[in-house]
Amino acid sequence: MALREIRLYPDPILKTPCTAVQELDGEVDALVQDLIDTMLESGHSVGVAAPQIGVPRRVVVVDVSKSKLGKNQNHGLLVLINPEIMESHGGKTMREGCMSVPDYTGNVSRPESIVLQFLDREGKQRVIQTEGFEAVAIQHELDHLDGLLFLDRVSSLKTDVFRRKS
Repeated sequence: MALREIRLYPDPILKTPCTAVQELDGEVDALVQDLIDTMLESGHSVGVAAPQIGVPRRVVVVDVSKSKLGKNQNHGLLVLINPEIMESHGGKTMREGCMSVPDYTGNVSRPESIVLQFLDREGKQRVIQTEGFEAVAIQHELDHLDGLLFLDRVSSLKTDVFRRKS
């Protein structure tokens, strides 16, 4: 459909909790397609959440299959509508980046395995279990739906946030 501009921190929409999707209609389908197009066009993103393109709805797309960290363990392109983590296990610290905070990365600790419930693009209720990089990417995107950025999850802004190399 359309490539959308990524909102950058400190845009207030990035700190706003999103509302649930009540009905899967043409507007939601267009939003999903815009998210997919925006993610793919970036060339490096493994996920985008609706608030990152200015829409405060609980919709996310994730695809880690082209990333070296996720290529061997993934569910392909995931469209997550009203996603909810049902279970989480373990712990892992990884360096995260975000298109909405383009100049920095940070060390973030998250569960390394999750069970996730969501509606897919067709409105079918799904439950998946995932781990590793895909689980981390999903949790990162779900944070956007609650008005959180990876910067909110680092232990120390002094020691765990790094300027990206040009």
